[in-house]
Amino acid sequence: MHVLVGLGVIGLVLVQHGKGADMGAAFGSGASGSLFGSSGSANFLSRTTAVLAAVFFITSLGLSYLASDKPAAPSSVMEGVQSSPATDAVPAVPAPAGDDSKAQSIPK
Repeated sequence: MHVLVGLGVIGLVLVQHGKGADMGAAFGSGASGSLFGSSGSANFLSRTTAVLAAVFFITSLGLSYLASDKPAAPSSVMEGVQSSPATDAVPAVPAPAGDDSKAQSIPK
């Protein structure tokens, strides 16, 4: 809807005559033979443009409210992760006691 109202405002602004168009019609330029007459379009088009501009303004405010009403995103990737104590996957095996260890044969 917002895009359609915006396009409507653009279309109505482009259809309207500028202030210099009436001056050219007064001197015989031929611009007075428009769809709404020489001055009849001013009220209709300007009021319609004002209404569409007001609707565009209201839809802009509504869209900005909807965009700001979403929940806050976490500031970190790890914020939602629950930590648990680390557990060893391999159980610790006590070192064998005695002289059968090969640790003594490693050169220093």
